[in-house]
Amino acid sequence: MITDLQQFGPLLTDVDLKKYNTYHIGGIAKYLISPTNSVDLINLIDYLKRNHLPYIILGNGSNIVLNDEPFNGVYITFKNMRAYQFNEEDQTAYAEAGAMLSEIALKSIDYSLKGLEFACGIPGTVGGSIYGNAGAYNSCILDYVSEVTIIDENMDVVTKSHDDLTYGYRTSIFKSHKDWLILAATFKLSPGDKEASLEIIKDRQQRRVATQPLEYPSAGSVFRNPEGDYAGRLIEMCNLKGYKIGGACVSEKHANFIINTGNATSKDIYNLIKYVHDTVLTKTGVDLIIEQEFIGWE
Repeated sequence: MITDLQQFGPLLTDVDLKKYNTYHIGGIAKYLISPTNSVDLINLIDYLKRNHLPYIILGNGSNIVLNDEPFNGVYITFKNMRAYQFNEEDQTAYAEAGAMLSEIALKSIDYSLKGLEFACGIPGTVGGSIYGNAGAYNSCILDYVSEVTIIDENMDVVTKSHDDLTYGYRTSIFKSHKDWLILAATFKLSPGDKEASLEIIKDRQQRRVATQPLEYPSAGSVFRNPEGDYAGRLIEMCNLKGYKIGGACVSEKHANFIINTGNATSKDIYNLIKYVHDTVLTKTGVDLIIEQEFIGWE
């Protein structure tokens, strides 16, 4: 098995997944492999399917809740597929799925291109951010994507234009096509002013530090904001700030963040998310939608 998998990219065995997600939770994965190009990735997935081996795609590990149970399968990361390039003439940026979105956003400013300033604090990869249509400050990533290259359900590499990409608040067409794999994307930006963009980023970074529990492991906002309201406000109204289950705690700084205080298990976080959801539903009648994804759970 190990010899077979090594042909598709660098391979690790018996991997502690706590190092691969922003909650710092999760169990042991039998294998973790990082292909270096789309050909190896396609061949890897074909091999896994033919041999009926379970696999999970893992981005930067943000916005997810991993299971603590051992996973006797293959985790696939895109950490070796993170190249990017900018075209100043066309005002575009091209990035592979494993590139960090925040890095693309910051780099675009060096080219005096604007549009992605909102994304500088988003700790996800390009692929993961597009999958969940990540956003902040009333902007979302798919508004700026002109095309996405994917592996489709037939294992063909195809390009989807912006018009093909139905999406909404924290959701996208990719959530209903989980057999599609995002390989790369092209962003359409606009001419900007470098100093003005840097000032926007500085202001928003100060706001994040003041309002988000960045000193603790978390996975960002737990729930989507309901239309016309804020999940954090509803959770705080239910007096849930500081509520704990095991090592998981509703942040005192921002009620829509659950933090790992040091020894949280996956079950702690799962149970706390469920408790917060059910409490808000009972007390306010609002059925909050969970933004974070549960990975490796049956």
